[in-house]
Amino acid sequence: MLVESPPEQSSAPAAARARHGARAAGLLAALVVLALVVVASIAVGARAMPLEQVWHGLFHFTGTTEDVVVRDLRIPRTLLGVMVGLALGLSGAVMQALTRNPLAEPGILGVNAGAAAAVVSAISFLGADSLDEFVWWAFLGAALVSVLVYVLGGSRSATPVRLALAGTAASAALVGYINAVQLMDSKALDKLRFWTVGSLASATTDTVTQVAPFLLAGAALALALGRPLNAMALGDDTARALGAHLTRTRVAAMVAITLLCGAATAACGPIVFVGLMIPHLVRLVTGPDMRWVLAYSAVLSPVLLLGADVVGRVVTRPGELQVGIVTALIGGPVFIYLVRRKRMAQL
Repeated sequence: MLVESPPEQSSAPAAARARHGARAAGLLAALVVLALVVVASIAVGARAMPLEQVWHGLFHFTGTTEDVVVRDLRIPRTLLGVMVGLALGLSGAVMQALTRNPLAEPGILGVNAGAAAAVVSAISFLGADSLDEFVWWAFLGAALVSVLVYVLGGSRSATPVRLALAGTAASAALVGYINAVQLMDSKALDKLRFWTVGSLASATTDTVTQVAPFLLAGAALALALGRPLNAMALGDDTARALGAHLTRTRVAAMVAITLLCGAATAACGPIVFVGLMIPHLVRLVTGPDMRWVLAYSAVLSPVLLLGADVVGRVVTRPGELQVGIVTALIGGPVFIYLVRRKRMAQL
């Protein structure tokens, strides 16, 4: 005799498929938005440029001033913005999952400041002057500060607030150090006055090609961590029971964060709050599944960064407001809101 399955059981797979379809559709919509922002980033600058001229500079290059602006200035700037935005979003999402700290973000936890301090030291004391050297120093600074903040926050007993406080303290000390070095070394000040506030203005084709391998490697590693990070979110014991390798996952996550933050900071300076805001926004759409959080963060973070860069170029024409300043102005109130949320106060 046939027994009908309960309606709840038969509807569960259908509901799961519907959620999957909705997430996939949302990701596709996010990609469309990213494409539109990319077009705006190429078309908008110190002066507006019609789309016909952008098309001409891309596919019918004749060496005119407008063509050179499109191909040699705006295209590298836009590509770097996409890569750096992706790096900051992914590193923020991975860091929040790894530390189980909703306030974790490369800027708030001092990782970007550590990378910047290492680069400033290399420029001022060791004569470094090329991106090839900046990248390795940025990696070293990012890794050292990550470990320092984790230790200061209490290691295994660390709470989200303690880690945020440790990161804020480390960032403040490192920013003070950076400013002191710049004041004592005028040459370093000239090289770093725009870089230290976070800027895409100095992007070139060489910049893009030099940091791309590190950013792509870090992004691939971060995206591969979705499933083990989901297991770790259930607790260490449950994760082990599910077959997750905790040490391997933590090491891989730290390598990904260091690659992403180090390369992004070396390329355009420390840019804060992107890795904090986007993962929180994404979870409202996708839920806690890290596979979707990482995918959405990789798409929406470049949208935020390029959008902030376009705003910075428009509001102060013919001058320019650096993208790091714009993201800080947006992210500061968001950070305060997250800290004041009732459930955050209880962590």
